[in-house]
Amino acid sequence: MSGEMKVNDSPNHFMVLDAIGRGMKTADKISTVTKLDKTEVELILNDLAVQRLVNRTEKKGFFRSKIEFAINKTGHDLLNSKKRELEQKTNDLKQAYGNGNTAQFQSFMGTERAWIPFLLFSGLLDVLFFASAMSFLGMAMSPQESSMAGDTGGASDSASGSDTAGQEDSGAADSGSDSGGGVFEGGGFDSSGSSGMDFGGDFNF
Repeated sequence: MSGEMKVNDSPNHFMVLDAIGRGMKTADKISTVTKLDKTEVELILNDLAVQRLVNRTEKKGFFRSKIEFAINKTGHDLLNSKKRELEQKTNDLKQAYGNGNTAQFQSFMGTERAWIPFLLFSGLLDVLFFASAMSFLGMAMSPQESSMAGDTGGASDSASGSDTAGQEDSGAADSGSDSGGGVFEGGGFDSSGSSGMDFGGDFNF
C-alpha cells in the first residue's frame, strides 16, 4: 500500500496525521477520534512512517510494549499545506452558497466530497453550515459524514482529555519527543534524510 498510495490524495491519511498532531499517539486512540477502523488506521500509520511524516517509537511497559506515533516537521508542513489549500476552497464554497450559488456547492460535492469528513474533523468546515446546506439542497450525508457531523468538537475534546491515561508514560518516556502534547516531534526526525525524500513521486505540491 505504501508504495502505491499517494498520501496527498488520501483524506483518511490526513485525518490520521491531524489526529496525531493533536496528541493521539496510538492506533486505538486515533481510531476512536477519527471513527476509522483500527485496521485501516494501522495501515495508514505504516504509510505515514514509511513516508517519514511521523516518527514511530516503541514504549516498553511492565507487561507489554506499545507503539506510539508523533508528527514530525515534514508531516506538520504537509498537513498545514493541505489545510491551506482546502481552507481556500471551503471559503469560496461558503461565499458562493451565501450568495445563492448552490450550483457551486453541488459541484464541490461532486468533485471534492471525499474530503468532507476531513474538513469536518479538522474544523475547516463548520458542521452547522454543512448540515443546513445539505438539508436545504435535499442531499443526504454519507455514514462517515454523519459520524463526523454528529461528533462536533469530539476530536478536540479527545485530544485534550482522552490521552490523560497515558500522560505518565508519554510525558516521561522520551526526553527528545513531544513536549507540547505530542504535537511536533523533531527529535527523532532525520533531517539529513529530508533531502532524499521523493516528494515528486509521492506528494503533489
